[in-house]
Amino acid sequence: MPDLLLELFSEEIPARMQAGAAKDLERLVVGALSDRGLLFEAAKSFAGPRRLTLAIAGLPAKQPDVSEELKGPKVEAPQAALDGFLRKTGLTKEQLKVEKTPKGDVYIGVIARNGRATADVLAEILPDAFAKLPWPKSMHFPGSAVRWVRPLHGIVCTFDGEVVPFEFAGVTSSNVTSGHRFLSHGPIEVRRFEDYEEKLRRAHVVLDAAERKEIIVHESKQKAFALGLELVGDVGLLEEVAGLAEWPVVLVGTIEDEFMALPPEILQTYMRTHQKYFALKVPPKGETEGARLAPKFVLVANMLAEDGGKEIVAGNERVLRARLSDAKFFWDQDRKRTLESRVDDLKNIVFHANAGTLFDRAWRATLIAMLLAKTLRTNVDEVRRAAMLAKADLTTGVVGEFPELQGTMGYYYAINDGEDGDVASAIREHYKPLGPNDSAPNAPLTKIVALADKFDALVKLWQAGEKPTGSKDPFAQRRNALGIIRIILENGIRISLTLLAKAEHVLADERRLSVYQQRVAQDLALKCDVTGAANMLNEEAGFSSWYREDELAWAELLGFIADRLKVALREKGTRHDLIDAVFSLGNEDDLVRLVTRVEALQAFLKTDDGANLLVAYRRAANILRDEEKRDKTSYDGDPDPELLAAPEEKALFLELATASELIRAEVERERFVEAMGVMARLRAPVDAFFEHVTVNDKNPELRANRLRLLSRLRATLHLVADFSRIEG
Repeated sequence: MPDLLLELFSEEIPARMQAGAAKDLERLVVGALSDRGLLFEAAKSFAGPRRLTLAIAGLPAKQPDVSEELKGPKVEAPQAALDGFLRKTGLTKEQLKVEKTPKGDVYIGVIARNGRATADVLAEILPDAFAKLPWPKSMHFPGSAVRWVRPLHGIVCTFDGEVVPFEFAGVTSSNVTSGHRFLSHGPIEVRRFEDYEEKLRRAHVVLDAAERKEIIVHESKQKAFALGLELVGDVGLLEEVAGLAEWPVVLVGTIEDEFMALPPEILQTYMRTHQKYFALKVPPKGETEGARLAPKFVLVANMLAEDGGKEIVAGNERVLRARLSDAKFFWDQDRKRTLESRVDDLKNIVFHANAGTLFDRAWRATLIAMLLAKTLRTNVDEVRRAAMLAKADLTTGVVGEFPELQGTMGYYYAINDGEDGDVASAIREHYKPLGPNDSAPNAPLTKIVALADKFDALVKLWQAGEKPTGSKDPFAQRRNALGIIRIILENGIRISLTLLAKAEHVLADERRLSVYQQRVAQDLALKCDVTGAANMLNEEAGFSSWYREDELAWAELLGFIADRLKVALREKGTRHDLIDAVFSLGNEDDLVRLVTRVEALQAFLKTDDGANLLVAYRRAANILRDEEKRDKTSYDGDPDPELLAAPEEKALFLELATASELIRAEVERERFVEAMGVMARLRAPVDAFFEHVTVNDKNPELRANRLRLLSRLRATLHLVADFSRIEG
């Protein structure tokens, strides 16, 4: 069957857009072909610096012929209805057939359509597909309504070896393309994908991005090995560099010795961000020695040079020398001041218009960290020091140039200032985890500072109205919430989030406190009295914290955290409905306890006793719902023991009386598995009750008492979770 070859040839496409554009091109063209009944055997797209290519194999030469039946009016319908149907179908009355239906005889029109040639269909759909490519950024071409990422120079489109003629953005399709900008000369005529790929390779163009990446990695490792070094892997940089060179040539340059005293992160960031160089490292000689950055770098050229690349390397070394000179200047200047002296500078940087400056944020996070330190029995002075210095490096020159080095540079400046190693490490890692693939901090100081920092950002930005929407989350609130959850769960931190939020607001909102209140608040903070900090100012006349002013807002934020908890536990197989069932009971903001409770409930529901008890609960809840709605009353009261008639309801009453006390006690002691065991004992009396007792008895007193007994069953199970929120 015939094949399609399609190439869009333009000026250099930004590397970050290439892969997405190739996928979008394939999606749009394949979708348009499928909509027109043109099926195929295989499709593959390619992307490079100057071209997007799509090859589709096994397309039919023409569309299939189709026959469509349209139901018309009834035979006895007015003539006007028949005339309208004939105009719509383009048929005559003689061409219609009559079909018997249960509602009478109706006219049926059969419309046969011959399939069009595939080449004609392609000429129609391809320009439309090109126009729909969703470029992140595009350019407007003079004299044309078309927008494109870069000036378009040529379109190759052949079907079964022949050109498919059409025009797009002022460019007419042909079978002529070009090779490498500098290493090839003259036009290249192609007919099918096989000769297209081969001719491009001879013209120094590697079409497949995956092959270009293989070449870069292989050559880099080979050259590094020859120097006794190893390549520092960088997937993102590899993806970008493969999109910059059609004919990748790997070369190695040298970093001057005077720059090797810079922190390795500075060297790597400057090389990666400005120059797109790969770093090399000296492999460790023993188990106790770590790898260190080598004074060499790998660059990928898009050119074969007659001198073997010596001039290319020399030019890149000169550029890198200038870049690193800037870095060394910032590094030397920054170290003339201590981190501690920079803390006051944070007052000049606004964190958020409604959440204060970075100094305000550092102060709030420090107080929260101190409270956590007291709870977790960690050195309060070290925690306070780390939390207060954590944001100070944001005022430095290096971080101003490269914001991605925040925290990392704080670590080096702290070490330079003689700060404790644990304090310096907490400064470096308090932003973690940065994403799902990043590890959560577990060192005592680091986990506390990281948790306090994320908690303050989440609460204060939520309070400021910065809530994430379905498509936007500019302040990374989802990531903040997931970071809080991971730090708490992976470290088993037992803390009430509500108490923490309340304490933070009371302690930190200095502008709303009197001088006396500020002094008392700070004194409590220094003593790390969590309960006192949370409740101290609630007794002061005229003072109300945000928590008390708007408990619904805090409940909304807790609900948001619960939703993120579902995401965090999804990979572990924890059911989201069970998180809802436990969380909806209220007063459960200790995430470690909540997850333990959910896991015990999930294990219980997998047993026969759990599954059957859930069925019984639903039956009881449905009966109560229907009868309370009909009677317009509630049956939440206690059943009267004197009105219990049947042995089964007496047995259930006694079992519920015992079980409710036991379950409450086990839940308070956080013995959730044991609480599930008590619930399992309810299965037999509940089954017997529903089998032998008629709830809606003719005697109204018996009926009401039995409904109250079912209400007691519901309330007893709700001591563990809201069973109404549990799915199948």
